[in-house]
Amino acid sequence: MIRLNYSYFYGLNEKYPMKNYLLFVSISLISFFSYSQRLSVESIWKKYEFGSQGVDGFKSMKDGLHFTKLSEIEGKLAITKHKITDSEGKGEVLVTDAQLTFNGKVIDVNDYEFNDDESKLLITTNTKSIYRRSYTAEYYLLDLVSKKIDQLDAKHSPQTLAEYSPDGTKVSYIYKNDIYVKDLKTGKARKLTLDGKSNKVINGTTDWVYEEEFGITKAYDWSPDSKKIAFLRFNEKQVKEFSLTYYKNELYPENYTFKYPKAGEANSVVTAHLLDVKSSKISTINVGEYEYIPRLQWSNVENKLILLTLNRHQNHLKYHLIDATNKKATSKVFFEEKSATYVEIDNNLLILKDGKSILRTSEADGFNHIYSINFEGKSTQITKGKWDVIELFGIDNANQFIYYSSAENSAISKCIYKISLIGEGKTLISMPEGYNDAEFTTGMNYFVKTYSNANSPAVISLCDNTGKMIAVLENNQKLQDKLSSYSLSKKEFMQFDLGTHTLNGWMMKPANFDASKKYPVYMVVYGGPGHNEVLDSWGGMNYMYHQLLTQEGYIVVSVDPRGTMYRGAEFKKSTYLQLGKLETEDLIATGKKLQGMSFVDGSRIGIQGWSYGGFMSSLAITKGADVFKMAIAVAPVTNWKWYDNIYTERFMRTPAENQSGYDDNSPINFVKQMKGKYLLIHGSGDDNVHYQNTMEMVNALVAADKQFDLFIYPNKNHGIYGGNTRNHLYNMMLNYTKENL
Repeated sequence: MIRLNYSYFYGLNEKYPMKNYLLFVSISLISFFSYSQRLSVESIWKKYEFGSQGVDGFKSMKDGLHFTKLSEIEGKLAITKHKITDSEGKGEVLVTDAQLTFNGKVIDVNDYEFNDDESKLLITTNTKSIYRRSYTAEYYLLDLVSKKIDQLDAKHSPQTLAEYSPDGTKVSYIYKNDIYVKDLKTGKARKLTLDGKSNKVINGTTDWVYEEEFGITKAYDWSPDSKKIAFLRFNEKQVKEFSLTYYKNELYPENYTFKYPKAGEANSVVTAHLLDVKSSKISTINVGEYEYIPRLQWSNVENKLILLTLNRHQNHLKYHLIDATNKKATSKVFFEEKSATYVEIDNNLLILKDGKSILRTSEADGFNHIYSINFEGKSTQITKGKWDVIELFGIDNANQFIYYSSAENSAISKCIYKISLIGEGKTLISMPEGYNDAEFTTGMNYFVKTYSNANSPAVISLCDNTGKMIAVLENNQKLQDKLSSYSLSKKEFMQFDLGTHTLNGWMMKPANFDASKKYPVYMVVYGGPGHNEVLDSWGGMNYMYHQLLTQEGYIVVSVDPRGTMYRGAEFKKSTYLQLGKLETEDLIATGKKLQGMSFVDGSRIGIQGWSYGGFMSSLAITKGADVFKMAIAVAPVTNWKWYDNIYTERFMRTPAENQSGYDDNSPINFVKQMKGKYLLIHGSGDDNVHYQNTMEMVNALVAADKQFDLFIYPNKNHGIYGGNTRNHLYNMMLNYTKENL
């Protein structure tokens, strides 16, 4: 906001000072309304005025030269086909709204997939979330030749995870924990597993903890000859149940019960199987001793299956090759990796076209790099250096180039590279800064690049595999224009030198920052494994909320403590067996660094975090009571024994093995030290970080005679959203901050 400076304007015309004043007020008002609109929580979280645009329904076609996308033509839905070299043209209408009409109603297309020869579409609609990644949906089959559309299986609906067999003659799907296959020639659907039952047995999809911690819901895969399906079976009978209560304005609340294995408790017994689709015969794959099967994937060339198994401590990973080319499948371990801490499971597994080797990433040399491994167990490192590979996109088989992203330039950035299969000719094919992501077309000749930086929303462009831009698909110019009408702060990156190590951070100062003044600080934290807050990428709605805080006169700061990503295994795994200890020390030390800055009011430092960040903000207001005046904890973990076993034991082992690691860093055990204002927020329907965490924290606070503030959102899950919820939540946090910081 422009501030009045009377002496300056009076000096312009000493004879008529009032005239100058009126002129200044007029100019100021024009400037204010034209260039310095005021942000509000409502504009961000109710009207969603600052949402960025993507490219809906982009699908690469098999030839690698065309793509399809969802389009609107004269107000009607269509799927259009475009040449990559003419991506800005109108393209060819592949599917009209008339073809998407079933029983007189146009289908609301949530997603679609082609079969292998691209003569048919599998359309997903009416998608409804179950947990974070799982969903049910209704599926429709559209024949692009006959133009006929029909429901996949009206009798057994809604389903999940439907897909075409490789030869396009069948569609598989999961219904009520069993695998079904529909023959498209006969139209007959068959139930191929028979023992699926809620909270008992799951076939072909995963239980809650696999979905959340291994990031998979699809636990089946077609063999390349379309004759077999490999799948996982989850026997949940020994897993203890957790119940959520939903309040739906009825006389009695509704209870929802599901299997949730907490730290130290029994898991599902998971077994791998081969299903002969023609005969319905099921055989068990014997892979020896293990606790988890986090991945299964067929070769694209022949009937050879890769299975990964992992022990309970998650520090011994085995790669199994299941050869099903003959009548009787054989199994062998062709590679193993061990760690003193844990082995990371990711999606960086690619079976090469030769059918004899794979690409994977590993932190074996201290940083995450790409390796090739043949089925005889020989491992060759392809990328090298003191930086982490982030994602493996794929390989151009014709030219033997691998495409990947890495944090080579900085832990705060993500850039796209290519390198030969023998580790030569590494080339940067994106911007050298900011955050670059890629979705490659079939054949790896082109990719859709999404680029943003900390202060600019995403630009989505189509590039060739040298990085040369062919066309801009979405530049978010409308949002850019809107942002230009506000006087926004710039997110500035910095490092905090804590003596033995440095931390990456960012700072946002008020737009009218005056270094001679002192400002309160609002720290934003996550701090846990698997996610960084300090990234040179567009932060969306949270970024705008932080801008709102600067508008209110706060400096906003974030820092990534030890245990976070993209600085090598030693930095990331330094918190092993003691989650919360080093991270809290880093937050307190950062708070003290801020107190030493001339423009910071050291008595007014607050902190806010969600999930793991709520755990950190709760530790900061207790262990760091002399530094932090206020803390807001949204959906926090308050003791790791309440959380699921795959995540928790990966970093902490079991409570029986590491009791001090659990107790010494639980904020519940340090509430007596709390001095400042503390706001606890949770959704009562949180299936991930259970409401139990907040209730136990409340018990500890009451026992210690500590006053605090509490707000519960009935029925809301870990994301706490829906309807007016986010608007209400952020208004509450803003008001709490203004009153207490």
